[in-house]
Amino acid sequence: MTIVQLFDALLALLLLWLAWRAVTDAVLFRAVVSFVALGLVLALTWFRLQAPDLALAEAAVGSGLTGALMLAALRRRSDRSSPTPEGPVKGAALRQLPGWVLAFVIFGALSWAVLSLPIPAQGLTEEAHASLEKSGVTNPVTAVLLNYRSYDTLLEIGVLLLAVVAVWSLRVAPRLRPGSPSGPLLEGLLRFLIPLLIITGGYLLWIGAFAPGGAFQGGALLGGACVLVLLGGLTVGPMTGRIVLLRTGLWAGLAVFIAVGLGAMTSDRWFLEYPVERAKLLILLIETAALISIGLTLGCLFYGGRPESGSSDRSSP
Repeated sequence: MTIVQLFDALLALLLLWLAWRAVTDAVLFRAVVSFVALGLVLALTWFRLQAPDLALAEAAVGSGLTGALMLAALRRRSDRSSPTPEGPVKGAALRQLPGWVLAFVIFGALSWAVLSLPIPAQGLTEEAHASLEKSGVTNPVTAVLLNYRSYDTLLEIGVLLLAVVAVWSLRVAPRLRPGSPSGPLLEGLLRFLIPLLIITGGYLLWIGAFAPGGAFQGGALLGGACVLVLLGGLTVGPMTGRIVLLRTGLWAGLAVFIAVGLGAMTSDRWFLEYPVERAKLLILLIETAALISIGLTLGCLFYGGRPESGSSDRSSP
């Protein structure tokens, strides 16, 4: 066994161990830390599988932002819950048995499906690469997401918007007062990191046409900048006059996507069938709007509630 094969085997075992710890650890904080570590190792695994786009998304969203959401939820849970006696709960193992049986059944079905795939796999890889010149981009992943199966990407952006609607309909966000970080070192670090994240997000958007990157990866970094604003104390003032801009940004990705699709139909084409000569420009327009919507969506989900405008303003990212 070569060193590379040994590394891959250890990586697979580490994935299984972290996943087990994230699900079974009785201490919720340790479970969340295991989940964050699982996301980082999974990002490395995707990179080893030569899928850098997925690696970027997993590191930014699966580990970073999702981990931040879990830690925030854990903090709010501990603040609201009353102390409970420690120790094993009677009958807990028996109540968990159906879940474990279902998990093993799903694992067996997925394993059977993967092992039954033909080798080499029969897909549309050759056809996708052959049509790259007509797609408007040279990155196959971007071509698939924004051209070949743009319907799916449109629905994904719609699902993100629905998630914000659901969160906003459940509760009003806690009041945040304008402030600054607790120390000059933290403030200087945040004022350096936040613009860097925004610039890097725009860079990932631009290179997505010909290299790993795109709106989702860039939007994840923009969402990370929003999270740093909230965690670091760089909160904004009252939402008067800003709530309309926030809602416009949240709707921008879906609205521009639909508008481009309907515009294609005006020239005797199918919905989201871009003209070849303008495909690159239209994809860039869609991704720019999606970048803003994804970033604001992730920031609003971390914020955890509906911002209010008026005399009793509550700030938002």
